[in-house]
Amino acid sequence: MLKTESSMSSTSHMPKINYRKDAIDSTSPYSIYTCKLLVDGQEVLTDPEGYILDMDAWSEGFARAQAEKEGLTLTDEHWQVIHFIRAYYEEHSVQAQVRDMVMHFREIWGPEKGNSRYLHDIFPMGGPQKQGNRVAGVRKTKGEH
Repeated sequence: MLKTESSMSSTSHMPKINYRKDAIDSTSPYSIYTCKLLVDGQEVLTDPEGYILDMDAWSEGFARAQAEKEGLTLTDEHWQVIHFIRAYYEEHSVQAQVRDMVMHFREIWGPEKGNSRYLHDIFPMGGPQKQGNRVAGVRKTKGEH
């Protein structure tokens, strides 16, 4: 008996692969793993989660574009966090931990806003360590999933 396509697919143990629609016609072998973000007329590559691939390609334009993509309206407080994240990374070559951010912003903003809850409120899609890093153009923290 011949197997039809439908019967083969129901018995197949191969996982279904979902390719991004905008990557199917691309000639780049990495296009299924990267996204393009238009920043001031230029394309900047990110991973599928929005983390920038080339940290040197970051600009405030990137931050605005990534924030818009994530539905985040940047305020002065966001910019303070973004600049803190970037400065911390420049100085330590590692992403800032939330507790370091809390200690820093508690001194500047006081205890009402200088706390983990407030930082997670202003970066609602993963807090300052995920969404903040994405917008600030800092790579994903080691071990993050």
